[in-house]
Amino acid sequence: MTDQIIRTDAAGCAMLTLNRPEKLNALTVAMFRELRRHIDDIAGDTSIGVVVLRGAGRCFSAGHDLADIEQGEEPPTPNFQSETIERLANLPQPVITAVHGYCYTGGLELALAGDLIVASANARFADTHAKWALTPVWGLTQRLPRRVGLTKAKEMMFTCRTYSGEEAAAIGLANEHVADDCFDDRLGEIVAEILDHSWFSHRANKRLLLETDGLPIGAGIAHESFRTEGGGPDAYERLARFTRRET
Repeated sequence: MTDQIIRTDAAGCAMLTLNRPEKLNALTVAMFRELRRHIDDIAGDTSIGVVVLRGAGRCFSAGHDLADIEQGEEPPTPNFQSETIERLANLPQPVITAVHGYCYTGGLELALAGDLIVASANARFADTHAKWALTPVWGLTQRLPRRVGLTKAKEMMFTCRTYSGEEAAAIGLANEHVADDCFDDRLGEIVAEILDHSWFSHRANKRLLLETDGLPIGAGIAHESFRTEGGGPDAYERLARFTRRET
């Protein structure tokens, strides 16, 4: 049986690929089971400095598999999919979602777990819950407005409109959009740039950002002041290398 989530590691990057291309990577309970296993393994893997989530074939994901819903899907525990997406978002490593083609509804909820979203020009983002008389259960109402603002999130949810990669970048849904033929190369550049900097800092900074999200600024600054991890084990080495280069 073919793995529905493929993990490939290279030079500190763990690539997780949704691997159900014949179904446009529509999301099932079985896929979430595999995704949870990989996420839990990566969380404790100090050899991994960045995680990339992408889709095989024509698109990232067309969304929650409606046939799976209709047949009465049975997750192992209540809210299993939502909790899996939360674990992905809370990984200590930076997470990049690489979106090409369709990224609809449940697929959008999964994509929003990324710290960064990189979109190809042919990417198509939409929330279509209202088209099917459904409401989000995987975190969309919380993550989408935090990324694009409340009024734009309402627009996306109420109209079920489709947004291109360029439009997604313009509204802050994606960090950037990239020409289709440059997509993989640009993704590799971003990964290399992140990996070149301190993995200690990435983990510590991400933890502070997650812990202070939504706090009043005074409380957030106090939290940073008292909970910061300070310098990493190679801080002096990095500073020394820079100083030697400058002198």
